[in-house]
Amino acid sequence: MNPRRIRLIIGLMTTALIGVICLQIYWIGWSIRLNEEQFDKYVYAALNRVADKLQYYEDIAVLEALNSTYRNSSEANRNIRRATKFLENGFSTRRVNRADSLPNPVTGSTSFEDNMTMWEYMKVSQLVDSKPLAERIQLDLLGGSLQEELTSRGINTPYQYGVYAKARNSYVIVNDHYVVVDNSPQVTQGGASTLYNSPYRVALFQKDIESPGYLSIYFPNRTSLVLGSVWKTLVLSVIFTGIILFCFWYTIQVIYRQKKLSEMKTDFINNMTHEFKTPIATISLATDSIASPMVVGHPDKIKRFVDIIRQENRRMNSQVERVLQIAQLDKKDFELKLGEINLHDLIRQAVDNFSLQVERREGSLTLDLHAEKPVLKADGTHLASVIHNLLDNANKYSPDKPEITIRTRNVPNGIEIAVEDKGVGISKEARKHIFDKFYRVHTGNIHDVKGFGLGLSYVKAIVTAHKGFVDVHSEQGKGSTFTLTLPFA
Repeated sequence: MNPRRIRLIIGLMTTALIGVICLQIYWIGWSIRLNEEQFDKYVYAALNRVADKLQYYEDIAVLEALNSTYRNSSEANRNIRRATKFLENGFSTRRVNRADSLPNPVTGSTSFEDNMTMWEYMKVSQLVDSKPLAERIQLDLLGGSLQEELTSRGINTPYQYGVYAKARNSYVIVNDHYVVVDNSPQVTQGGASTLYNSPYRVALFQKDIESPGYLSIYFPNRTSLVLGSVWKTLVLSVIFTGIILFCFWYTIQVIYRQKKLSEMKTDFINNMTHEFKTPIATISLATDSIASPMVVGHPDKIKRFVDIIRQENRRMNSQVERVLQIAQLDKKDFELKLGEINLHDLIRQAVDNFSLQVERREGSLTLDLHAEKPVLKADGTHLASVIHNLLDNANKYSPDKPEITIRTRNVPNGIEIAVEDKGVGISKEARKHIFDKFYRVHTGNIHDVKGFGLGLSYVKAIVTAHKGFVDVHSEQGKGSTFTLTLPFA
C-alpha cells in the first residue's frame, strides 16, 4: 500500500476518533451539569419550604398568644381565626410580610378593640422577634421537616445542616444539637467548618425587618450523588473508547507490520534470485565447457567441471532445504528426532566444517568448552544446523579478520552455548527484529551481506522446539554474543 495513502487513512481515523471522544466528553459534561442544576434546584426548594414552615409555626404561636390574651373577646377571636386561616393560605401559596399576616378586619378596623388586637399582635411579634434565633426554632420540627422535604424530592444522601445566627456570628444549631460555644463538640464534630463553605443556604424569618440568620446544608457525597445517574454511562463510554483506541492502535500496527513483511518478502525474493543466479550461471558455464571439443578429450578437465557442477548443485540444494525447513517450522509440520548427543562433539564437527571459511579470511575460531555434562537429549541434525547458522552470521558480520569464540558451561538443569564475535554488532532497534523471518540487519558498509534473513528465525524455532531459549547481547562496533540455553530433558 502506498505510504501516503496509509498516512491519509490514519489521519482520517485519528480525526474521527478524536471527534467521537470530544462529543462523548461534551455529552457527559452536559449531563453532569444538568444533574447538578437539578440537584441544586431541589435542595433550594427544600430549604425554602423548611424556612416557610418555621415562619408559619412562629406566626401560629403569636396568634395563640393573642388568643389567650383576648379570650373573652368574640370579635377578636373571630379576627384571630381569620388571621390564622389567612396565614395557612399564605404559607401554602406565597410569602408575605409581617404586616400582611393579618386580614383587613384586623389591620383596617377602626374599632378600639380591633386596634388593641393589632397592637397586641405587633407587641407579641416584637417579643418573639427579639428572642435569640436558637430559641425561635424547634429542633424536632427543623430536623423532621428538612428530612421530609429532601426525601420527597428524591434526595436520600447523608447531609449535615445548621442554623447560623448573625447576632452571634456563628452557628447556633448543628445537626439536631444546640451549639453553646464555637469550640463545642457539636461544632468540631458536627461539621460547622464544612457548613461555612456550603453554597446551599436560605434566610430564615424574612418577615422580620432584617433576617436574623440562615439555614444551610452540606452534602459530603454530593459529587457521587450527582454522578450517580451518569457513572454507568461514563464507565461504558470509557470502556468502549478504550476498545476503539486499542483496535485503532492494533490496526495501525498490523498495517505497518504487513507493509514491513511485504518489503522483507520482496527482499527475500531478490536475494534468493541472486543466490540462485550465480550457481545456475556457473553450472551453465561448466556444462558448455564440458561440451566443448577442447575439453572432451581431457578427462581431468571434465572431472573438474563435474565437481564444480556438483558443488554448485549442492549449494542450491542447501538453500532450498533451508527455505523448506522454515516452511515446515511455520506449519508445525516437523518432528524432532531426539537422541542422546554429545554437544561438544557436535560443536567440534561444526567447527571443522566451517573453519576453512574463517581461515580464508585470516580469522580465528576458538573453542572454550567447559560444560562438565555435555550430553543431552536433542535432535543432532537440527542443532548442527543451528551452530552452523550462528557461525555463518558471526563470520559474515565481521568486516575484517573474524574472531569467533564458542563457549559452553553447565547451568541448572541444562547447558548454555555462547557464540561470540567481534564484528559490527547489532543496534538496539535491530535486536527487536533479528529473530523475525526475512529480516536482515543492514549496518555500515556491509549492507550487501548475502542471505535470506531466515537463519536466526530458524535458530530460535529449533531452540524453542527443544524447550530452550535464545538471547543476544550486542553493542555496535564491539560485536555480538548469541546465547543458547538447552535443558537436559
